[in-house]
Amino acid sequence: MSNRPDSQGKQITNSKLIKVLIKAFPAFENRNYKLYFTGQLISLIGTWLQIVAFGWLILKMTNSAFFIGLITALGSLPSLFFTLYGGVIVDRFPIKKILFITQSAAMILSFILGILAILNIINILEIGIIAFLLGTVAAIDIPARQAFISELVKKDHIPSAIALNSATFNAARVIGPGIAGLLIAWIGTGGAFLINSVSYIAVIAALWMMKIESRSKEKKTGALKAIKEGLTYSFTHPVIRMLIIFTAVSSVFGWSYTTVMPLIAGNEFHLDAAGLGYMYAAGGLGALAGTLMIGFFSKKISAVYFILGGNTLFAVSIIIFSFTTDLMIALILLFFAGFGLLSQFAMMNTTIQSLVKSEFRGRVLSIYIFMFMGLTPLGNFEVGLLSETMGTGFAIRTGAIIVLLFGVMVYFYRDRIRKDFTEYKSSEIPQDH
Repeated sequence: MSNRPDSQGKQITNSKLIKVLIKAFPAFENRNYKLYFTGQLISLIGTWLQIVAFGWLILKMTNSAFFIGLITALGSLPSLFFTLYGGVIVDRFPIKKILFITQSAAMILSFILGILAILNIINILEIGIIAFLLGTVAAIDIPARQAFISELVKKDHIPSAIALNSATFNAARVIGPGIAGLLIAWIGTGGAFLINSVSYIAVIAALWMMKIESRSKEKKTGALKAIKEGLTYSFTHPVIRMLIIFTAVSSVFGWSYTTVMPLIAGNEFHLDAAGLGYMYAAGGLGALAGTLMIGFFSKKISAVYFILGGNTLFAVSIIIFSFTTDLMIALILLFFAGFGLLSQFAMMNTTIQSLVKSEFRGRVLSIYIFMFMGLTPLGNFEVGLLSETMGTGFAIRTGAIIVLLFGVMVYFYRDRIRKDFTEYKSSEIPQDH
């Protein structure tokens, strides 16, 4: 009897917390999205296990920044060729079925990778082939997951779901690398790959439990014509055009710093796999904080300030990081770099989806993803080659400076961007949101 007041107090506190979360992120009111969110979180933790294990395996096999960049580029290369067609596929077939296929294919490829690593019969060629195949699956899977949001939530909850998707990715980025370091030391890279394979079951089970009303798909006369229409719309829309170009610059010269992180951890800070996991987690924790801040304050603070502020914070943090030899300072700087970079990307994604006409949604998203992921092979190859010839510090510092300079250029156009954003938001936001 004496414990009842405390129990009731905890229930009231938990209830208030749930109400606050739902008020901040109303997408949680939708059952299908809650299932998807849970499955995605588990699966993405497994994905980050694999990302860390992948980089560590290549480092131990080659001790080469060039090969780390090359294999990472092979994994991203399919996005360069197939993402725009992936958007067309999303417009042709039910998204739920597409995701069943892509998630199952990724699960099988991760399982094969794990078995080869455990049997110690894997080589660089096989790693490159599997990386390319996983990238091909992702070229279809990622546009499908982006477009799937509109089928999971109420029309006015789409912005909330976008912010939560970014938060899920970054929460996994915090949890996964930390676990990866311990698992690699305990069961090796092969075991980490197998655990990632099992994690896909969470998404597949969530998809199975969802009840989604099937929607008719508009049939286009040709994929190339549909892609051309999407490109024309994207690059004649002043705000979307600027954000897509900014995404491309940040993807090639900004995001690529993560590619050489295994080399920095091993050679500059003399860390093991666990230490590498901490470095990834520091950036992920900052990215998660930045994403959550957008979820809470995006209605109160202009998108321009989020984008330019995030750009500046990222660039300055990475430039200072490239000079430091103190691990604690490095982790703090990686936190702020992740905070800035993902604040910038999350707000650009949210702004594009808020402005795009509904009939162009799938194609514009595929173009955004093409810029975000399809161009990363250029950044991966560039940072690997530059690190090999000029050093990792020079390589990531150069990229950060380029991103910062482009941000300065955008700053001078901020009034026009804000004006165009306001005009398009009032005249072009799809009413079926």
